[in-house]
Formats: sequence, C-alpha cells, structure tokens
Amino acid sequence: MQNLISAVGEAQSSRFEERERVQEGRCFDEMTLADGSIRAVYGKIARWLAGTPAELLASRRSQAELLFRRIGITFSVYGVKDASERLIPFDIIPRIMLRSEWASLEAGLLQRVKALNLFLADVYSGQEIIKAGRIPAELVLGNPQFRPEMVGVKVPHDIFVHIAGIDVVRTGEDDFYVLEDNVRTPSGVSYMLENREVMMRLAPDLFAEHRVAPVENYPDALLASLRSVAPAARGEPTIAVLTPGRYNSAYYEHSFLADKLGVELVEGRDLVVEDDVVYMRTTQGPKRVDVIYRRIDDDFLDPAAFRPDSVIGAKGLMRAYQAGNVTLANAVGTGVADDKAIYTYMPEIIEFYLGEKALLKNVPTWRCREPEALRYVLDHLADLVVKEVGGSGGYGMLVGPHATKAERQDFAAKLARDPAHFIAQPTLALSTCPTFFDAGVAPRHVDLRPFVLTGANGVVRVVPGGLTRVALIENSLVVNSSQGGGTKDTWIVEDRTFDELAPLQSGTGAA
Repeated sequence: MQNLISAVGEAQSSRFEERERVQEGRCFDEMTLADGSIRAVYGKIARWLAGTPAELLASRRSQAELLFRRIGITFSVYGVKDASERLIPFDIIPRIMLRSEWASLEAGLLQRVKALNLFLADVYSGQEIIKAGRIPAELVLGNPQFRPEMVGVKVPHDIFVHIAGIDVVRTGEDDFYVLEDNVRTPSGVSYMLENREVMMRLAPDLFAEHRVAPVENYPDALLASLRSVAPAARGEPTIAVLTPGRYNSAYYEHSFLADKLGVELVEGRDLVVEDDVVYMRTTQGPKRVDVIYRRIDDDFLDPAAFRPDSVIGAKGLMRAYQAGNVTLANAVGTGVADDKAIYTYMPEIIEFYLGEKALLKNVPTWRCREPEALRYVLDHLADLVVKEVGGSGGYGMLVGPHATKAERQDFAAKLARDPAHFIAQPTLALSTCPTFFDAGVAPRHVDLRPFVLTGANGVVRVVPGGLTRVALIENSLVVNSSQGGGTKDTWIVEDRTFDELAPLQSGTGAA
C-alpha cells in the first residue's frame, strides 16, 4: 500500500510550482507558511495526511460520495441540456480556523446583518438614508427587487432578514472581505450540516484530536428564531417551509430543513387564504400557519400580487402578510439589499444606522453606472472581475484574467450598452486550503458562507463555521457548485497551543 507521503513526494515538484504561482499572486495559504512550514493550527491535519495512505483517503472520499447519493444531496443546473441531478464534490480535508479568528469575523457579521435590517426597515418606511443623500434614490426605488407593495408595511418585530448567508473571502492572516450579501433565500446550510456528519463518520480519529465547535444545533437555532417572530401570541406557532416543488434545484435542502425543523414542507397549492389568514391543507382539515420559511422568490409568491402566471405561489398570501397575520422569512422586498450595487454602499449604510465603522471590509468596487468608473473598467477588463448587480451562482460574470480577448470584447460591448447593471472588482487573491486529489494534495481557492439568524428581541445567532466552497479547478476563483466548485467541512477550533511542524521537505509532509 502506497503511503500518502510517497504520493505527495511524486507530485512535490508540481506542488511547489503551484505554491509559487499562488505566492506570486499574493495568495494566503491557510495551511502553509511562506517558508514552507505548516501553520500551527493545521499541524494535526498535516500529520494525519502524512500518516494516512492515499488509497484510504480516496476510499473515504468515495464513501462520502456514496453517502451523499444515498441521502439524496444533489442539485441540478438550470439551462443545461439533459441536466441530470449532480453531487456537489466533497473534499475530505477540513478547513480549520481558530476561535479567535472566528470571533473577529463573527462580530463583523453581526454588525452587518443588524445594519441590513435597519436599512430595509428604513427604505420601506421613512427612507431617511435617501433623504440624507447617503445613497442615490434611483438605486433603491428603481431597483427591480424594490417592492412598492411593502412601503408602509409593518413587518413582525421589524425583522426583514431572518436568515442571511454572507459570502466572505480571506486574503491574509487577519484580512477578511465580504464578497456579497445573500438575504433573499440563501442556500447551502444543508451541505454545511451534512458535511459535518460525513466527516464525523469518516474521520473520527481526526475529530478526537480537535475541539471543534458544533454546527448540528443550527436547526434548533433556526426553529427558535422562526418561532420568536410569529405575528401574534396564539400559543405554539405553526411553521411551514414553502418550496417551489421537487423540480427546484435546491429541493433537497427544502425537504431536509423541514425534516430537521420538524415542520411541514408545503407547496403553494397546499395553502389557502381566507379572511386574510393563511391555512394549510392537512388530513385533519385546514390548519392555520403563523410563520412561513419561504424558498420562493418574491415574483412567484402570490399570483394576485406579483406575477399572475405563477403556479407555485399561493393566491392571497401577500394580502395576509400585509395584514400582519403571517410572518414570511425572509421578508418580501429583501432583494433590494441583495443587490451588488447596494453592496457597494454597505460601509456608508453601517455608519449611517449604527454610527460605527464597518468591521468587515467590502471588496473595492467600481460602479459601472458612474462614467469615470466605467471608463476605468473598460480600460482594465483584463485585470478585473465584472458582475451583474442582480446576478448569482457565478453566472453573468467575467473573470478578466482568465477570459479570452474575444470574451472581453463581447463583455465590453455589454457594459457599454447597459453599464448600470454591472459592477467591477479586482481579482482578489482568495486564500487557499489543502484539497485532496488522486494525484495528491494541492491548494485550491476557497470562500466561506456563514449563516446568521435573527430573531425577536435582538437575538442574533451565528453558526460557528458555515459552508466552505472550494474551486476544484486549478487557478480558478469560481467556487459555485454550478460552475464546478465543491465543498469542505469548516472547523472552528479552540485556541490552544498547537505543535509547530518542521519546514516541509521534498518527499515528506502532506501539502
């Protein structure tokens, strides 16, 4: 049986070449220091990799895939001909972060979500931030995700964003940047939970050597948050998860969460609205619903209020919501804060509502709607990442350094035609983590999506870790599963003395 050390030794030259390319791009390697030694927090991981045969690691990866397939953790890609259900690739090597590193990140997440809630409450009521000239009126009121139907609506407990998924990238020891705010229907939490369960099954020896913060209490925290925002005291509130149906790409997650929460999974046809009260059909007759965790976009929620051709919503749902008889999580209209153009104003938004400087940095961004910024972007397309302000999933974007000249020319024409719908950012040197392949272990770029839950009375919970997404293609910065990305388990470990390892030598070590 070939030991992993031998496998890594055979691939060592390419590994060093890859590290040199990463360092040339000023990437922060979360495992390996510039001198080739292993960061203390990854010491036990490095020894585990060095002492585990490559065949065993490959076998565990296969077991993980088999478990995911049996459980049904799949997704589909829209717009792909003959798209079959796919597994999101899972990497057996966990990502490690110290509790002290996480604590500073957590504080920034709490601040950001608090400001997002205040911003949404304001733009649908007094619009003070617009009156103060801190954000352009047309950027909010002309936003396709701005819902005039929500102006003046008193949402239960003044909470718009009950569940947030904030995408964060790391560029240095203490440098974290928010890449985007997902506050409409953020997904991925099922992968976070299943990744942990699979790692506990397949690497119990590794778990025994680390004090890892738990994530499995997320469903309890989510349920507590949802119960707390029920619109009226009627005893135990009835909660349901609203799904578009089994053909939705994230249907597995919808059914998974309903099961974990112990609540009903419903479709629009299962709901009926009478006298501005929402009921779900059950075998015992209609049952009133107090809180709906909806996984349907605004446009399709209610054919009487939004798109009349929607067949996946419930007629009258918006009327019941406006009457205050049901809570929707997240609130209707949150998409205006999900917009990448609004994202560029987040430092100002935080300062306006909280009187504080942002703890987490935004990625420097050019708003192509501004003529001077547009000129700069068009002149530097080869160096920038350009995104649609309402885009998601890695679609509708240009990664300049990896694009062909023809692709950049086509994108430049799109920019010139409609600059207001695009923003541009530098190609950040996303940090890398060790990732297992058949040929050995190599660094790949990662991001992180922590999940933030907001309940009544100011109770905000952040799951310690979140979902790490990894770009499995060498040199790629795109981590989205629809674009070939995978996932890792994320371990937040207690600060304590970690044994330092000797500098990596050719033919030894794991990364």
